[in-house]
Amino acid sequence: MECTCDYILKTQPDWEEHYENCKVKWIAREKRDYPKNNDGTLRLRNKHLLKLDYDVLYHLGLDTKTHDLQAMFGDVKFVCMGGTKYRMKETAKHMANILDIQCDFKNIVKQGHRYALYKVGPVLCLSHGMGVPSMTIALEEILKLLHYAKAKDPIILRLGTSGGIGVTPGAVVISSSALNDTLEMCYKLAILGEEKKFPCNFDKRLNQELLSVADSEDFETHLGVTLCANDFYRGEARTDGAFCDYTEADKQTYLQKLLQLGVKNMEMEATAFAHFTSAAGVRAADVCVTLLDRLLGDQVTPEKEVLTEWQKRPAKIVGNYILKYYNK
Repeated sequence: MECTCDYILKTQPDWEEHYENCKVKWIAREKRDYPKNNDGTLRLRNKHLLKLDYDVLYHLGLDTKTHDLQAMFGDVKFVCMGGTKYRMKETAKHMANILDIQCDFKNIVKQGHRYALYKVGPVLCLSHGMGVPSMTIALEEILKLLHYAKAKDPIILRLGTSGGIGVTPGAVVISSSALNDTLEMCYKLAILGEEKKFPCNFDKRLNQELLSVADSEDFETHLGVTLCANDFYRGEARTDGAFCDYTEADKQTYLQKLLQLGVKNMEMEATAFAHFTSAAGVRAADVCVTLLDRLLGDQVTPEKEVLTEWQKRPAKIVGNYILKYYNK
């Protein structure tokens, strides 16, 4: 069987030979059709969409009737996603600078009144809000957009903030896998009143490549498990919310358990992000900076200038990676 990897970096000793969405690995692992066409474009995963006269990407304010999505987005190779509109605009500015691309930084989806989307040549920078529900709405519509645009072999990278577990504040964590709020390595979703569970691993080869380009930066970068919570306060074992049903000792016992499970950070999107991208056959990585060590406290206390600098770190790693691809 022919390998379908479009390698970004040359294989190094101990690296995975193939990406997880390579046809060689996919056919050996999955019990469903390969999710990409021969030219690297994404297959439509939902056959019900074929019955529509046109598809409305409602939350992005785009549709397949009045917008030529292939003309607008057909050259897209990378999608960078993150929580806030401000951070993703700054990410777009960083990509424009390192790729030397002129950009007006216009919010393409302003008419949707929910998200912000900036296009810098072949790179999209999209805000997705906070938490799984907001993120998955944006992600599902972006996946459909990439299909309609006939984008070839797209890569989606989430650039986030998180709470660290036993790592230096300001360090970056690249997620190897994700645990849900009951410490299972799966994404849970109730469909038609019945709970379904889906795997949520990330691409090992892509993570290895990202770690290699992170070596040139002057901050720590770790590979580790990410806990995905459904709530910022009690869901992440904080004691500083409006409600708290446990003691400080209870919290510390739980955090130590996470540490033993290999968890290096916690945020609110990783399980769903891993599942949706892998199910679509899209390579993806979750790259988050840590704003504090949760073993030592609950509140984010560094000065604004420090936090602003830290929040640029995922974009630096991802930018280095994208630059490697275009220099190649």
